[in-house]
Amino acid sequence: MLYQPSMPKRRIIFHVDMNSFYASVEMAKDPSLRGKPLAVAGNVEERKGIIVTCSYEAREKGVKTTMPLWQAKKLCPHLIVVPPDFETYKLYSSQIFRLLQEYTEWVEPVSIDEGYMDVTECQNQLQLAQEIQQRLLHELSMPCSIGIAPNKFLAKMASDMKKPLGITVLRKRDIPHKLWPLKVGELHGIGKKTEEKLNKYGIITVKDLAHAADYEMKQRFGINGLKMKERANGIDSRIVDPSSVSDHRSIGSSTTLSQDIETQSEAEPVFKGLSEKVTKRLETKGYLALTIAITIRYSDRKTITRSKMLENPTRNQEEIFKTAMKLFKQHWSKEAVRLLGITATEVIEKENATVQLDLFSVAKNEKEALLHDVLSSIERKHGEGIIKRGKK
Repeated sequence: MLYQPSMPKRRIIFHVDMNSFYASVEMAKDPSLRGKPLAVAGNVEERKGIIVTCSYEAREKGVKTTMPLWQAKKLCPHLIVVPPDFETYKLYSSQIFRLLQEYTEWVEPVSIDEGYMDVTECQNQLQLAQEIQQRLLHELSMPCSIGIAPNKFLAKMASDMKKPLGITVLRKRDIPHKLWPLKVGELHGIGKKTEEKLNKYGIITVKDLAHAADYEMKQRFGINGLKMKERANGIDSRIVDPSSVSDHRSIGSSTTLSQDIETQSEAEPVFKGLSEKVTKRLETKGYLALTIAITIRYSDRKTITRSKMLENPTRNQEEIFKTAMKLFKQHWSKEAVRLLGITATEVIEKENATVQLDLFSVAKNEKEALLHDVLSSIERKHGEGIIKRGKK
């Protein structure tokens, strides 16, 4: 789906961002929780559980996302803690995007609780934003903030400027006094490590980044350095593309076998190859998998698909492989198989992923991620297949 040539070059984009989405859904389910310090956390019964999200009442007490549960309860003894209910969250998300699509076909979900709208052809955009915000609040009990800007990046920055229930307009002429005074780490897409590296080169504020020399940014950060500078100057040519949802919501690979397989041991190398392909595609697109599904097609062409939601978003090849094999063992009918496939049926941008890890697995996860990045860097430089995994 592409924009029509007759469409005006100057666009008006909304970024609709739900406020404390998981906690808001819990309060919509149980109105008695409204106005109380509430947290959604993994491993609710254990002190080492991690806060996934929390209400603004909890935030006022110092509770934050990814904080250990024991620490949150120390700061807020009356904190109400509930386990995540992902199926209900997905249901609410579907209702939210259906409502947005009543106003324009140009709606691009980017995660379960946020999305872009191109409302260029709509009238009275500020009034429209107010109407959408009120409808979400009154019809679904879902509070949101809306950023209004001429492109996606500025709309995203604008929606973060006032929460909860904010509506913020950010125009190109506002950039010098609204964007440039911010610390460079407050710019969407710049993580802590990148901020530290920028600071090392004397780039402290967004204004510093906006005025940095192109040559130096490219030398130090590659093509991403020029993109960061563009963002600091409010430049972003990306369109709101509803068709991108089909690309991003599932990433998979399948293979028709040259010869039917009839044993589990024959399936293992096939799934290993498929998991490697899916992992590389996730890496290329910068996504993590939330759900893994397998496809089994039998010799009589009967086809089944089975899936499993993961505890934490991942693009770890071994985890994807093990999940696929477990599903195969559970659901294979022992008949001859003609085709096998693995699909990440739900994916999320890495920067939006909240990993529910206990305090001990956080360190392990960081080490694995670091090792993976190093190995990937070596392969990019010297070619795929240069590194072979040893047997454990």
